[in-house]
Amino acid sequence: MKSRVFYRAFFRVLNALWVAAVVAGCASLGPVSAAIARLPGPEAGSEAPPSAPVAPPDVLTSEVALFALSQLGVPYAFGGASPDAGFDCSGLVRYVFRRAGNLELPRTTFELARVGQSVTPPALVPGDLVFFNTLRREFSHVGIYLGDARFIHAPATGGVVRIESLRADYWQRRFNGARRIAAVY
Repeated sequence: MKSRVFYRAFFRVLNALWVAAVVAGCASLGPVSAAIARLPGPEAGSEAPPSAPVAPPDVLTSEVALFALSQLGVPYAFGGASPDAGFDCSGLVRYVFRRAGNLELPRTTFELARVGQSVTPPALVPGDLVFFNTLRREFSHVGIYLGDARFIHAPATGGVVRIESLRADYWQRRFNGARRIAAVY
């Protein structure tokens, strides 16, 4: 049993490092264009549209993104808030920020959507929260932005914590906004 737990943890960390390397290799934080449905990315040679100044990323935001990656493959569980029990979307966010940033965040997506500072898509940095309307109500789903228009989340029953592209049509149509957790800076 102990070796099974060890190997599970070992492969989770190995997987996270591999994904981090891939994301870092592709991590042009280029603009995620005007409100995600509206997220085709920059055309060759174009510059990012100007946006309001926001706090620069720091070591802690990288810790949040990297720690989130270490949870890849953990099964979805409604109401779940730990790797052993599984995660739902807000449980994943709360767990990651508690462990990587020593921050206590609210438990629900609706409450999370009121924490921190609003961020426009072109200004997203790893560690920002991205919100979606997946249940025909605003802020019904949340993920953690990783860079290069990608985010990590706990999707739904039968799924596992995984990475998605904000450029995918499904996520573009459901994007509700993004927040930067001010205490991270």
